[in-house]
Amino acid sequence: MTDWAGVLCVATVWSYWIGVGMMIARVHRKTRHSRGLMPEQPLERALALVWVPLVAAWLTLPYLSLLREHAPLAAPGFARLAWYAALRGLAAGVALAALLATSLCWSRMGLAWRMAVSATERQPLITDGPFRYVRHPIYALQMLLMGCSLVIVPTGPMLAVAAVHTVLVHLKARNEEQHLGRVHGDAYRRYAARTRRFLPWPSAEPR
Repeated sequence: MTDWAGVLCVATVWSYWIGVGMMIARVHRKTRHSRGLMPEQPLERALALVWVPLVAAWLTLPYLSLLREHAPLAAPGFARLAWYAALRGLAAGVALAALLATSLCWSRMGLAWRMAVSATERQPLITDGPFRYVRHPIYALQMLLMGCSLVIVPTGPMLAVAAVHTVLVHLKARNEEQHLGRVHGDAYRRYAARTRRFLPWPSAEPR
């Protein structure tokens, strides 16, 4: 019997990271430089040493779960129960929605999209569209996609990948915020005061 939730998870995660690769190629082709596409800061270089194998694991584990029948890579027995099968199906739909919403964020950023902080160029401060509600909609959607992946592939290795991913996203977001604060000053601080980092809840800080 085909595991359609697992198949959709694999297709969605691979499409997401292929999309990231296409964004890198597009920005590089248009700008003719790699600033902001490769890590320059020592912190981001260190994070990249973890990001790369983590993404490789994220791409691999859902696929292996379709092929394996036993732990730790195969989905556990409870994943076949009717109630959990329905939850996996819902997670697959949410994952696809997260991918589509991410593509809207990429479109809004256009050539301002970057993978890494660069001290040698000044990027515009984008505060409209999805960025009107949260400071890091792409990272928020990426964590949502990871959460859906974990629901669909509830294995120990996938849980470990999700935990490390959460830590990395928070570290990267915090580092980017510090950079934007240095570059845009009061404009960024006002923006940060009225938005949350990942969740679109009203800020308790004065506007």
